[in-house]
Amino acid sequence: MTKIDTVPARLSPSTLTQLDEGVVQPGYEPSHHGVGIVHLGVGAFHRGHQAVYTDSVLALHGGDWRIVGVSLRSPTVAEQLNPQGGLYTVASKGEDSCEYRVIAAIERVIAAATDPHEAIEQMAAPDTKIVSLTITEKGYYRDASTGALATEHPDVVADLNDPQCPRTAVGYIVEALKRRRERGLTGFTVLSCDNLRNNGAATRQVVVEYSELLDADLSRWIERNVTFPSSMVDRICPATTAADREAAAIVLGLDDQGLVVTEPFSQWVIEDRFCNSRPQWEDVGAEMVADVAPYETAKLRLMNGSHSALAYLGCIEGYEFIHEVMSDDSIAAFVRHLMEKEIQSTLHMPDGFDVAQYIESILGRLKNSSLPYRTAQVAMDGSQKLPPRLIASAIDRMDVGQSVSDISLVIAAWIHYVSGEDEHGRRRVLDDPLAYQLANLPSSTTNNANDVVDAALGLADIFESRAASSSVFRNNLVASLDAIVCHGASGAVRR
Repeated sequence: MTKIDTVPARLSPSTLTQLDEGVVQPGYEPSHHGVGIVHLGVGAFHRGHQAVYTDSVLALHGGDWRIVGVSLRSPTVAEQLNPQGGLYTVASKGEDSCEYRVIAAIERVIAAATDPHEAIEQMAAPDTKIVSLTITEKGYYRDASTGALATEHPDVVADLNDPQCPRTAVGYIVEALKRRRERGLTGFTVLSCDNLRNNGAATRQVVVEYSELLDADLSRWIERNVTFPSSMVDRICPATTAADREAAAIVLGLDDQGLVVTEPFSQWVIEDRFCNSRPQWEDVGAEMVADVAPYETAKLRLMNGSHSALAYLGCIEGYEFIHEVMSDDSIAAFVRHLMEKEIQSTLHMPDGFDVAQYIESILGRLKNSSLPYRTAQVAMDGSQKLPPRLIASAIDRMDVGQSVSDISLVIAAWIHYVSGEDEHGRRRVLDDPLAYQLANLPSSTTNNANDVVDAALGLADIFESRAASSSVFRNNLVASLDAIVCHGASGAVRR
């Protein structure tokens, strides 16, 4: 390991030969491969997940499958990667080891806010076969209760009025497809890689509805010429810190402004429904299947549901990181019980899928102290995350008369998180698409739990009628909220 006494040179194609031994380098010459994928939302998760799989395919099989990333909002990633020729490092941190690997799958990043035309033209290019997305749930501009396009959202309205300078991912996709149609080209596959239930169908719905408002003939062409496979993705990629970059510089011998820190575990399950060619991702660890739904449900409910549980219980207790919450024996035991006794019973997995082993792998990942993941980061956007992660499991169990006490405790923790006070006696500033509604909830710290729960259940965008109208669910929430307010999160789970 090299000791860094001066500011190191920056990672780039010209400095690759200066990398210290032990750093895994690209197994191919990047300039020999063309672009076949445009990715919208080229943040840390994409760079630590899908781009790594594609990098492995390029090393194994070659092909024109490099990626042009598109940042829809901030130019930060473009500023990080473009001076580095698209190169960046993935640091995979386990409890006892860390692998550093340089990824060359991304050719460049376009900052769409400053150059929407370049982004659209890259998507409309004849060689582009796939447009993939990691834009978070709120990036789809869906009505939370119906899944339809939120046609009254100001960004959607702006795109409809000026489709050549879009603000939304849907606007970019449809404008690019419009140009391809006008030029006699085929469509491309739109591949959602977001934690969104049935994400292929969800993406198709908003794209078709948006295009219908612009041009009915275009909408019909899209339905015939574009496919929207679903996919399930899983890998923890917390925000990279300055300390992470400093540690990487010591190992690399170079400065990498695009560093991504992640865990060794990675999973990608993809519906094999592409309208043209695709990389052979199945040869490098991805699973190509006919139906993603069972895998998606298991991941959303077990992994993501547990993540949310730790985030809200941990925030209430004042823990900053997920692994710190897992060090609280009472909460860790509760999360295991939540998965094994309530969530597991709602799953219907294919033959050969070992749910018990999957749960153990999740618990091990959540304990990984070498990969600090802030509870506040996991807690954001709860109004979008809770319905598929936890409320759906509660409904399934109540439909067959089963207990929902564990799930109710987690949802009560969320209610307290969004409506109560933090450890300093202040209402939290919420990072949530429905923050303006959540801010109007009565304070759980100073109001009767019955009133707070009733107000929360009245949020139809979050609680569908089967949950909101259930007296069993309501009573569990009230009892759980009372326990949290009186005894704290750890005290509540012990009770």
